[in-house]
Amino acid sequence: MSLSATPLTEPDPAADSAPDPDAGARTPLTPSTLRTIVRDLAERPDRWVHHVRLSTEERWYRRLAGDEDHEVWLISWLPGQSTGFHDHGGSRGAFTVALGELEELSLGGPDQGLLIRRVPAGTARAFGPEYVHDVRNTAVGPAVTLHAYSPPLSSMAHYDLRAEGLVRTSMEGPEQW
Repeated sequence: MSLSATPLTEPDPAADSAPDPDAGARTPLTPSTLRTIVRDLAERPDRWVHHVRLSTEERWYRRLAGDEDHEVWLISWLPGQSTGFHDHGGSRGAFTVALGELEELSLGGPDQGLLIRRVPAGTARAFGPEYVHDVRNTAVGPAVTLHAYSPPLSSMAHYDLRAEGLVRTSMEGPEQW
């Protein structure tokens, strides 16, 4: 399945106000609210730092909290670890780098091509339900991030970046997390 090569590169203004019809009766939290959640949590390391683990095999992750509205994940990254291009199954989201530094790749449309952003500690990124990106640790040391999604993640698709744009290669659900 080939997708348009123009996913959102910044928070979708409509995502802050329009309810997602697939989200059930509850209105998803906005990307802006999710950004606030991860930033506030990052400023309280006593609530999460004792959970951090480093894995040489793959990124390590742990769900810290969740309810009907949203969920929060803690992820650690060693140098060279990445997500590959992926979506969030229609959920809105935000992440902040609590420790270290990451790099985020996304497509910026036909006039911009591939966008590469450095995401140092203290930086938060928020996005709407159609956002596709690749997050990676290109630094020399580990990194720790906090992520929030609303509604909670129900699936994620993975993509390859090809000349014609992003092509979906696989799907995964909560049973793989």
